[in-house]
Order: sequence, then C-alpha cells, then structure tokens
Amino acid sequence: MEFVIVVFGVIWLLGYAYRGSKKAGRRIDRQFKPRHSTPTETLRPIDIRYAKPAHAEKGDFEPFDAKTAKPLPEHPVIFGAVYVIDGDSLIIQKTQVRLFGVDAPEINHPYGIRAKQKLWALCKNHSIRAEVLTTDAHGRTVARCTLPDGRDLSAEMVKAGLALDWAKFSGGIYRDLEVPDARRKMWLADARQKGRMDVWDRFDAKQKAGGAKQ
Repeated sequence: MEFVIVVFGVIWLLGYAYRGSKKAGRRIDRQFKPRHSTPTETLRPIDIRYAKPAHAEKGDFEPFDAKTAKPLPEHPVIFGAVYVIDGDSLIIQKTQVRLFGVDAPEINHPYGIRAKQKLWALCKNHSIRAEVLTTDAHGRTVARCTLPDGRDLSAEMVKAGLALDWAKFSGGIYRDLEVPDARRKMWLADARQKGRMDVWDRFDAKQKAGGAKQ
C-alpha cells in the first residue's frame, strides 16, 4: 500500500513540474513576441532619393536640379612644402605648379640660377598655399602661391628683380613692382613675352656652340 502511495506521489510531482515549465515557456514567448505585427506584403521600400528626416523643413531635401546647381565659388587649394624647379615653377604634393602672372628666366638663361635660388629661399621651411587658377599650355597647374604670412610669391619674385610681370596672364598687376633694369637683365624672358622666339633660338645655338668648343 505504501509503495502505491509513493508511486502516485512521484507521478503527481512530475506532472506538476511539467505544467509549471509550460507556463514559464508561455511567459517567455509573450515577453519577446512583438505586440503588433505587420504583414510583410504591406511594407513598401523607401525611395532614398526623396527620403528626409522628420525634423526637416519643406524644401530641405529637394531632387537635384542641374539648372539651379552652382559650382563651389572657391578655386581648389593645395598646401605643403615645395620642391623648386626654377624661378617660377615648383612642386607641391606631387603637383607641378607655375606661379601666376610672372615670367622668370630659364635655368640656362642669364639670372636663371639666381631666380631659382631666390624662390627656394622664400619657400624654405614653409608650407605654401597654392590657389589653383587654371592649366597652362604645357599641362602645368597655374596657381596664386602665398607664404604663411600672406605674401604673394609672384610679387616677391618681381620685387626681387628676378621675374617679370607677364601682362598677357596677369593683367599687368605686377608691372609696377618691377625693378628699373629688370627687362634689360632678363632680356630673353622679355623677348618671349613679345613673341621673339628667334632670339631664344640664336641664344641656344650660341650656347651649344660654346659647349662644343669646351
């Protein structure tokens, strides 16, 4: 008799434990099941071209209109240390830059080496700001270059008597800065500005002849 009572007791305890586990499972399902569900067929993709945040005012996110679009007003700007090529050319961040509005002598021309040395002395230990304006016929980037204190490198080279104003490109803004004998000293640069490249040809021929004699 006692054995039968024990067996019934064990069966009742097992049944009680089973019912308790099912109730706990239902509580967990209710906890993690969303209160409201939306059938998938009612969801529509958002067109991101016209999507805008709830706080945006009317007109803040209009479609692109090529007729009213405007380019950025400023020219691209390059900053950095420089490698000087000659009196009016340098390299900033792997970009070959031509000083805006001036003409310095070539390296093999009179005062060419001095012009390069002067530009190097001006740029030494400085980060130069180059405001890109255009590209010249040789593919070089033409830029208005300034020192950290705001001085214009083109103006400084003209004032030093080692570059000429090139009115064709500058509009003559540096002409008043030229030293009195600048065009006499840099007569080859002056000839180039006047389209007298025959003067260059004769000079180059004389240089080659002199080199051959040596």
